[in-house]
Amino acid sequence: TASAIPPPPAPAPIRLTTDTPTPSATTQDETAAAATAQTGDVWERIRTHLTLVRHTDKHIVRDKLGWYGRNQDYLDRVAERARPYLYYVVERLSARNMPLDLALLPVIESAYHPFARSPSHASGIWQFIPGTGTRFGLRQNWWYDGRRDIVAATEAALDYLQKLNDEFDGDWLLALAAYNSGELNVSRAIERNRKAGKPTDFFSLRLPRETRGYVPSLLAVAELVSDPDKYGVHLEAIPNQAYFAKAPIDTQLDLAQAARLADLSMDDLYTLNPGFNQWATDPEGPDYLLLPVDRVTQFEEALSRVPADERVSWKRHVIRQGESLGQIALSNHTSVDALRKINRIRGNLIRAGHSLLIPVARQPMEFYSLSEGNRRYRGLTRAGSDESYIYVIQRGDTLWDIGQQYGFSVAQICRWNDMSPRSVLHPGQKLRLRVSEQDEAEQSSTQARAIPVSFDPDSGTAVSYTVRKGDSLWLIAVRFGVSVAQLRKWNGLSSSTLLQPGQELQIFGPAKQATDA
Repeated sequence: TASAIPPPPAPAPIRLTTDTPTPSATTQDETAAAATAQTGDVWERIRTHLTLVRHTDKHIVRDKLGWYGRNQDYLDRVAERARPYLYYVVERLSARNMPLDLALLPVIESAYHPFARSPSHASGIWQFIPGTGTRFGLRQNWWYDGRRDIVAATEAALDYLQKLNDEFDGDWLLALAAYNSGELNVSRAIERNRKAGKPTDFFSLRLPRETRGYVPSLLAVAELVSDPDKYGVHLEAIPNQAYFAKAPIDTQLDLAQAARLADLSMDDLYTLNPGFNQWATDPEGPDYLLLPVDRVTQFEEALSRVPADERVSWKRHVIRQGESLGQIALSNHTSVDALRKINRIRGNLIRAGHSLLIPVARQPMEFYSLSEGNRRYRGLTRAGSDESYIYVIQRGDTLWDIGQQYGFSVAQICRWNDMSPRSVLHPGQKLRLRVSEQDEAEQSSTQARAIPVSFDPDSGTAVSYTVRKGDSLWLIAVRFGVSVAQLRKWNGLSSSTLLQPGQELQIFGPAKQATDA
């Protein structure tokens, strides 16, 4: 958040239009061709179809305008991130006859960072929290997170926004406020004002502080896009044409092999397919990869020459005494569910001496540069302990942007570095980040060793597990072959509960000990 800024000069009359183009019966390709003929820059396409009244007479909108106007480096970074995705978002809005202003919403939500994640566990360019993602059909499992899938999440976000717009009688500002803070908060605020005889427009409502700044931020970005020269900023041109297209796949595919067949770097492949968490596609789908439009034919031809059983590598693992499905899955970078399905196992019971067929990565795990495990520490160096890492400020960085990249809040970063949210960041400056929120006493506590067990979680026998430093519910669930939901239910934990080293968890199954981890 920038410090208070004087309002810019009174704005000139703003060009507004209240009609959005109605999609014709042409094909998507014909629509795209017509749009490209109109203008070669997607920013210009958005500019000529902005529909929301931008309320530049409001101080908070002017305040946001001032901040963006002073931070050209930040705008450059956002535009570069948006380059692969912006045209697609605009196309989907046009096809649904929705305001093109909404293509700017991911600027506010995530700065168009495909791997953005908030401290409240929101993820992707549209920042879906897990529950809302599930509500709108976005699958989330070990292999795949639909909240980060550009195609699936965009469709879900537009479904949600349209639903909110219908609920609030066509008022897009109220719909946007509800997207940020929830329908119930906005409905209650409207009802309070109605009972008090007050106006019920967005700027008259008493809403959470974040929401009061959220909608003005979008209006400010729309105003900048409407006339960048007026505010002394530049938006790097983004071609008004498709950057990616779908390439069909009908089996699970190692992403290293996919990158080779498409002649792409791993970074480029993950950037277009940020929904994939691991080293391979999800065996349950989606049944496509997103690839640059000029690589799709090459990829399809190359993939057709690879037999289905060679698209993922396999190994046979002989089960040792005391091993559990969770332990085997964790050590082989796969999921318990995948092992069950591949080997036709029901439950979690396995027998020593039997063998399992296991999918394995073709390359060392470090090769999968933007997999979930690798991107957690990307751009960080250790600061001499298990908990602390150093991030070096880059040009255009903001505390919010850094927090989105690593899943921290601005308040956390400020506390760890004894600084203010208003502090000016300088390229080359070092920030200390902590992987987990634990005080010094917790860090020095005695660490209990995990005792993996092999059991049926529905049998009703409890096993006690002592939480270690660095543990998460997900890691514990994988280790024991149960679900995070089961762990929460058995131990009365909410989604916001933080695990503490030394904490005892109850896990249900026969208390049959296996070898020490």
